[in-house]
Amino acid sequence: MGLEAMAADNRDDPYLRSLVALAHIDVAWLWRGHADQAATPAPQNHRCAAHFDRAATLLHPLDGIALDSPFIAAAKCALFSGQRDSTTMQVADDFAALIDLDPDNHRHMRSLGTHMLPRWFGSYPALELEARRTAARTEASWGAGGYAWVYFDAIALDPEARRRVDIGFFLDGLRDILQRRSDQEMVNLLAAYCAVALRYDAPDDAADPRCCDEIAKAANWLIRQHLREIHPMIWAHAAQRFDNNLRVSSPRRFADTGRRDAMTFIAGLFRSEIEAGRTVEFSDTGLHVSPD
Repeated sequence: MGLEAMAADNRDDPYLRSLVALAHIDVAWLWRGHADQAATPAPQNHRCAAHFDRAATLLHPLDGIALDSPFIAAAKCALFSGQRDSTTMQVADDFAALIDLDPDNHRHMRSLGTHMLPRWFGSYPALELEARRTAARTEASWGAGGYAWVYFDAIALDPEARRRVDIGFFLDGLRDILQRRSDQEMVNLLAAYCAVALRYDAPDDAADPRCCDEIAKAANWLIRQHLREIHPMIWAHAAQRFDNNLRVSSPRRFADTGRRDAMTFIAGLFRSEIEAGRTVEFSDTGLHVSPD
């Protein structure tokens, strides 16, 4: 209500309108929770829909592309989650325009991939098409990384997407991402993804275990060649498949879980060295393994 009052006092400020709309979208997701819309009780669905409707009203007169504003364009794309009657082409085109406006931001590409899953607005052929289109359009920024970003969350969520992904193209994309963004936040994101994000499937859910195996192997070179420090929150979030609706009662315990996951995986990766009595250390200058 406080944000709504601010928006009413500043009716001509498109960024404040977008901020209030995003707040409504966040509240809508809280009402929906983790369940699919069909599994959510009717009263919660009504409250969720009401907040999405209010967000749509606030954003309707705004055009993020005309305003050259990725913030506003991303807010309008966030509305799709509450508008299930949108077409595949409409969703893909709006995300493409957003990505062209802000090609260095990988979050837009990840969101596009999620929205292209059959459970939302797309299909597996549409997911593959948009991944390749995105890679072509963002080659200057990411090389083949655009393909990997579009599939990044999609294959963590959907076993059939894992069966269909071009794993060679995906792994080339990871390498290209690291060539362009080698900071430790990115290294931790990719390493945690490869190490833990796909590990919780039931055996009969894994449509193509070779995909998971190949991605898990990528964690080896990511950690050995690039890791200098551990970011526990990234590892904890990866273990939950980057669920933005996850309710965390204790950030400290959540971070401790991430640190434990990271240390467990790294210990397994360097098991032979550790069993041989060698010391493994990470520092700003790289990985150091003590001699025999």
